[in-house]
Amino acid sequence: MESSVVNRRRRKKRMGDLLVEAGVITQEQLEEALQQQKEMGNGQKLGTTLVDMGFVNDEIIAEAICHQMGLERIHLAGITIEDTVLRLVDERVLRKYMLIPYEFAPDNPNVLRVAFSDPLDMMAMDDLSMITGMNIEIRVTTVKDVAAALDRFFGNSEAMKVADQYTQEHKERYGEMNRASKEDSEEIKQAPIVRLVNQIIEQAVHKRTSDIHFEPLETQLRIRYRVDGVLQEAMRHDISLLPAMVARIKIVGGMDISEKRKPQDGRMTSIVDRQEYDIRVSILPTVYGEKIVMRLTQKQALSRDKKDLGFRPEELERFENILRHPHGIMLVTGPTGSGKSTTLYTALSELNTEEVNIITVEDPVEANINGINQVQVNVKADMTFSAALRSILRQDPDIIMIGEIRDNETAEIATKAAITGHLVVSTLHTNSAASTITRLADMGIEDYLIADSVVGVIAQRLVRRVCPGCRQMVPMDEMEKEELKIPKERWGEEILIPKATIGKTDCLHCGGIGYKGRIGVYEIMPMSPGLKRIISKGGGVEEIENQAIAEGMNTLIMSANKLVLDGTTTIEEVHRVAYDN
Repeated sequence: MESSVVNRRRRKKRMGDLLVEAGVITQEQLEEALQQQKEMGNGQKLGTTLVDMGFVNDEIIAEAICHQMGLERIHLAGITIEDTVLRLVDERVLRKYMLIPYEFAPDNPNVLRVAFSDPLDMMAMDDLSMITGMNIEIRVTTVKDVAAALDRFFGNSEAMKVADQYTQEHKERYGEMNRASKEDSEEIKQAPIVRLVNQIIEQAVHKRTSDIHFEPLETQLRIRYRVDGVLQEAMRHDISLLPAMVARIKIVGGMDISEKRKPQDGRMTSIVDRQEYDIRVSILPTVYGEKIVMRLTQKQALSRDKKDLGFRPEELERFENILRHPHGIMLVTGPTGSGKSTTLYTALSELNTEEVNIITVEDPVEANINGINQVQVNVKADMTFSAALRSILRQDPDIIMIGEIRDNETAEIATKAAITGHLVVSTLHTNSAASTITRLADMGIEDYLIADSVVGVIAQRLVRRVCPGCRQMVPMDEMEKEELKIPKERWGEEILIPKATIGKTDCLHCGGIGYKGRIGVYEIMPMSPGLKRIISKGGGVEEIENQAIAEGMNTLIMSANKLVLDGTTTIEEVHRVAYDN
């Protein structure tokens, strides 16, 4: 057991010296970080500065501190904290110092074990000892771990306090004014609303949310998060908060605060846990007020190594073969939210070398990539996809990325660019790789041009991974064996597949959802001489697909079924995502 006195003695060494001794950073890197810290002058901790400069990450710092100071590392994801421990310290104090007490020492109830993101913070130690009146036993964790734990155990309590504070102030100020008068009022209590919007965004990030929905109902404002492709209700507030929240989001998103009758689009950025998030905002007038949807994108998350996309070895080989073509069209297809942008950006990052000129035309530009020229569509300035493409072709490009082929004109220019020696990568909204070919034909592209220009099509979906903490492995019934194409000779065997346990709220991994995280499901169709012949003759979807399967392509269903058999996802999830009807 380590008392706070013992810990105080052990923490006389400074963070920088400790990390240099551990061999985590060099003396030169330390001096550079100290200089940066001094120039910023905002009181930022050295550890944060080192992480921001890319010299280390939180995990490396935590491990180094444990090793050098002989402290124990704690992972909070698998820990349940009793209410008596959580009530000892106010949540605001815990967030201020980014720490959380998690248990009393078993052999001494006067000793409180606390997970510190910065165990060298003397002020945090002194304040905690004073507030609790207990000896503190230090454990080491990371900022990300503490943030996730605070969200898990305190939930929406802080957001609810802020919302209640605003509602109370609003009622006192306006009495029993009708809702119309309230909405027209331009006087907004900014401080609590700013805090509330920030907390909603932070909580969304910690829950791995892709979209936040602010939905006005008759008497309430409902806020939902889309996590792993599925909407979950996060909180409800009084409808009186809506005008202030809309006004705040409009201001930050660069929209017209006075316009309430027309849809508007905007863009903003937010920094959460030292990561920058790009947020696209859409506002739509509804019967009960303006509905807001915020799409969150972490800029680094779009550009991944191709091995991290979830390709099986044979799929990865097909993907790489398509990318090796010096010219032609590579198309990625699937519904909204199926990971198309991530696949495109990954392909571009793979192709991005000094020897090539890459130009993109996007609506909107979702992430900035060094060394790539990116063009934003602007309809008001007549900068449409087709207009931008005509200009791009005069810019001596080697590779062109089109955010989406939406019309005949764009499809024609893309096809001509591919035939004249450019590699074009783009997306389409179709259900399968084979139907992408017929969609191009429907757009007016001649069959022989499609056969000549297209080098490969990737259809994809994202399925949720079944939670490893609470999943059940159950025997297949006969219908499932037939659906998963189990050979008849194996029907007598007991074959286990995963089932999600939904509603088990004490699961520390998924919190009762039954799933955690997503993985890509792919249907990759490289163009072959056999497929070119069928396409040139105007072959239909079924004929194209049968030829591709004969050449070794796995359909979306076949790929998804493999994930069920290896225990990654459930058959219910395959039905939700991968079936066309």
